[in-house]
Amino acid sequence: MDGLKFYKDRVCLNCLTNSIENAKALYAAAEGHVALGLLSADYPDVPSAIADMKKYQSEVDNCISVGLGAGNPGQWKAVAEISAAIKPKHINQTFTAGGYTRALTGEGPFMNSMVAPCGKPGFVKVSTGPLAKELEPAIVPVGTAIAMAKEQGADSLKYFPMGGLKCREEFEAVAKACAENDFCLEPTGGIDLGNFKEILAIAVNAGVKRVIPHVYSSIIDKETGSTRVEDVEALYGMIKEVVGE
Repeated sequence: MDGLKFYKDRVCLNCLTNSIENAKALYAAAEGHVALGLLSADYPDVPSAIADMKKYQSEVDNCISVGLGAGNPGQWKAVAEISAAIKPKHINQTFTAGGYTRALTGEGPFMNSMVAPCGKPGFVKVSTGPLAKELEPAIVPVGTAIAMAKEQGADSLKYFPMGGLKCREEFEAVAKACAENDFCLEPTGGIDLGNFKEILAIAVNAGVKRVIPHVYSSIIDKETGSTRVEDVEALYGMIKEVVGE
């Protein structure tokens, strides 16, 4: 199975979808350089999620991103089981559930490992699982977090919740570490049309080999619940500006 399609082998957008019609329109708007998020939490159980997500796979060349839903660590096992069954091109996962998930899915899907800002540049919080997140935070150097994520079979760090540019200095340090350690990066949380270009440029200019920016609620139409196609077109245009035509 071919993997995600990155624009100029550098950037792939990640956004949510809520219908096959919307998914097809978003896929076309980004010329395939997109992972379309479907959340395990939106389904009553794993079998129903598997059945529905399979319908999307056939329509958008399997460019599906199985998600936790706002980084909800309680969904880690559902995400792993769904991903094992459907083999999507992209998986979102907590830091501690990476090894379990990779063992179930095999080498195919691109999988991130979720870490969080901690208020200290050069360090991240890796205790993002359902039990650990309630305890004293596990704060480790970014380089160590990357090594541990690699050991679990992850392909990238998902940096969440960023709050847009609120933790800019921390984000810059994470981008630098990913570049130095040949690891991909997925900035997530509070990203919108206003700050997208700057956030993407920080990662690209730092030399991160592949970047998957997640843009969620800011581009969702509140009445329909669908991600706005014109906003994805605008974001794709910004990707071209940052990376180069």
